[in-house]
Amino acid sequence: MKMNDVASGVLHPARFGARLARSMKKILGRLCYPPDLKVSPHHYPLKRLGSAYGGWTFVDSPGLRNSTIISCGLGEDASFDIEFADEFDARMILVDPTPRAIQHYHEICANFGRTATREYAPGGRQTIASYDLSGVSAKNFTLIERALWVRSGRLKFFCPQNQTHVSHTLLEDQGSHHINTEYIEVEALTIDQLLLMCQCQSIGMIKLDIEGAEIEVIIDMINKKIYPDQIMVEYDELAYLNRKNQQRIMSAHQLLLKSGYSLIHHDQPSNFLYVRNRP
Repeated sequence: MKMNDVASGVLHPARFGARLARSMKKILGRLCYPPDLKVSPHHYPLKRLGSAYGGWTFVDSPGLRNSTIISCGLGEDASFDIEFADEFDARMILVDPTPRAIQHYHEICANFGRTATREYAPGGRQTIASYDLSGVSAKNFTLIERALWVRSGRLKFFCPQNQTHVSHTLLEDQGSHHINTEYIEVEALTIDQLLLMCQCQSIGMIKLDIEGAEIEVIIDMINKKIYPDQIMVEYDELAYLNRKNQQRIMSAHQLLLKSGYSLIHHDQPSNFLYVRNRP
């Protein structure tokens, strides 16, 4: 909002109209194109770690202790990754080429050993003081400064229109990004290349919070017969539903079901947990 909008206390008509149009488009999309994502009944013990914004729900399994977890999409809320590493003494492979996420990671590393002095912030931008880093160290974290995608190489990484937001996307026309959006260039790698780089024989858990690219990555992962025990995924396109996005989400969902996965949990608005067999 511009300063003159704030001073007058009235939003400029053109800006108000654009905002209203976006809201109506979202509402109509949810009404007209809701994907059929039914949660199956189960008896798995669930656990949630992290802040209200950046937290995730997963199956609490003894096999997670001392495990290696792939977490794609760090942003500026590492609350889940830090709490998970602390509780399970896990090795977190963090995948994110976003400049602000990289800076956030290095600030975390510079403060290992310190306790939290603040509560988590309500939004997606946490201060380092909100993390309890007393139980984790460099051995728990590895940052891969690349984008996870279906092919390797140098790709355009489109910036959010709202510069206060941290998330970038590989998709040229994705939600709050569009073809005229500025971009940076980043290196990308595939899921099999990532496993080879990190010397992982299998994946106990993967988190995919990658701004729309999760659809292609899930399909690529399953086609390569890579089956994590647990998949935590944010279907970013639920926020911008239309027929195309509905079909994209359902293509990934149906493939997971056919590959032996069950959808067992949904955290509003768009985080989902799939489990294949019992981890």
